[in-house]
Amino acid sequence: MALRHLLLLLIHLSILTVHSSSAASCTPSDRSALLSFRSALSEKIHGVFSSWTGSDCCSGWYGVSCDPTLGRVTGISLRGETEDPLIAASGRPGLMSGRLSPDLCRLDRLSTLTVADWKQVSGPIPPCVTSLSDLQILDLVGNQISGQIPSSIGNLRRLTVLNLADNQISGPIPPSIVNLAGLMHLNLVNNRISGEIPTAFGNLKMLSRALLGKNQISGQIPSSVSKLARLADLDLSSNRMSGQVPGYLGQMPVLSSIYLDNNGFSGRIPDSLMKSPGLNILNLSTNGLDGPVPDVFGPRTYFTLLDLSNNRFNGAVPRTLTSAAYVGHLDLSRNHLCGQIPAETPFDHFEASSFESNDCLCGWPLPTKC
Repeated sequence: MALRHLLLLLIHLSILTVHSSSAASCTPSDRSALLSFRSALSEKIHGVFSSWTGSDCCSGWYGVSCDPTLGRVTGISLRGETEDPLIAASGRPGLMSGRLSPDLCRLDRLSTLTVADWKQVSGPIPPCVTSLSDLQILDLVGNQISGQIPSSIGNLRRLTVLNLADNQISGPIPPSIVNLAGLMHLNLVNNRISGEIPTAFGNLKMLSRALLGKNQISGQIPSSVSKLARLADLDLSSNRMSGQVPGYLGQMPVLSSIYLDNNGFSGRIPDSLMKSPGLNILNLSTNGLDGPVPDVFGPRTYFTLLDLSNNRFNGAVPRTLTSAAYVGHLDLSRNHLCGQIPAETPFDHFEASSFESNDCLCGWPLPTKC
């Protein structure tokens, strides 16, 4: 019996040894690629790379994750934001400089590449990144990345998150981006991207967030956007876009926020936008929209924000807003509206700034009596 227990113990220990050995392995090629990646970056405040020592890059290297069975590097996740435990512990924001070395493309099993919110990481996105066929997350937000989005970005067929916001990226949105059939989150906000949105943008059938604001994008909203049945958030604000606001935006099944402010849109607001029961945020301010504001609100209307300011709207304030379930913030200022402001809810909690600089509005909360 004692011998049997001894044999079982030895077998168990051998299994643990094999498992531990396989989980801790790190291929020399992956280790070499990581060290080349590190050598192109400089971070002196938090010691992010202080743990990148020894032969085993799959054990204890900060921000590095591996496949435990193969010992291949599958993830680099380095965040300079205050929510990161390492950054939060110091009480100081992250600061890293340098560039992204093309040697990271030797990590051919990489599924996550996050180098985010370091403020001073600069230079282009290495074009070879598009050869990483397993890549699912590419997150470089909050740096000084420049140059263009690689033209072959559409090769990353498994990509679900592309976050390049708050950088200095220029040039067009590559047409190949429409090949990213699994893309769910696209954030290009606050760059220098120009040109038009690709015509076949609607091919991104899994897309739930399209955040393209604060760029230099021109042209009209492609009609293919109507095919994005999963789209919940659309931000095209502060660009150079033109044309009419498409009526289909008010008929998309889960679209809840639309930011089209600070563009050159013209024409009238489609009734469908005002009647959409799922739309909670609509910002059309600072455009060239005209005509009356559609008076088609109802008991299913629920706006946390409705901003139509700084346009050319005329006519009266829509009285059907009094039947809305909720309107949190309303801004109709700097238009050509006339007549008496309704006195019922929700108008009883709006301030004068919501109605100022119109042609001939009167009634509370404005000082002008009717």
